[in-house]
Amino acid sequence: MPTEVTEPSRNARYAEAKPRRSAVALGSNIGDSQTILEAAIEILAQTSGIHLEARSNWYQTKAVGPPQPDYLNGCVTLQVEITAQQLLEILLEIEQQFGRVRQERWGPRTLDLDLLLFDDFILDTPNLQIPHPRMRDRAFVLVPLAEIAPDWIEPVSGCVIKELLKEVDCSDVHLLMGN
Repeated sequence: MPTEVTEPSRNARYAEAKPRRSAVALGSNIGDSQTILEAAIEILAQTSGIHLEARSNWYQTKAVGPPQPDYLNGCVTLQVEITAQQLLEILLEIEQQFGRVRQERWGPRTLDLDLLLFDDFILDTPNLQIPHPRMRDRAFVLVPLAEIAPDWIEPVSGCVIKELLKEVDCSDVHLLMGN
């Protein structure tokens, strides 16, 4: 049964040292995207309380939103000994290190890190929703996530990632050769 949490004050229970599995999507379409994405993973892997479990290949994908260059996208799974909120703050800090500026919704960016899943938690706070509210509709998230976590159950739908993948159009998601 998913763990539903709707009140930020209840986040204190996440502070337990019990490792939690987490999934993060990575994307970039400004600058040397592959180098930026690799560096972001390295920073995550070296962060206290975060252990890199698996990483997907990189995929070239069409951008969603205003006209802009294609993206490189991928996913990682992590074992974390921090709260979901702490992980979000780390992801936002890493984005800033790579010059992420939030100007236009779905606009181009040097680095985009989205917290997709945190164990089987369902969380809805003013600044964090888990599972990520649009992940089920996005092939550029589901393709790399299915590569590394095909049997992870998305707690809102109750479906495994590989089944969710069958429901989206993957025609604009292409494996980057030479991964």
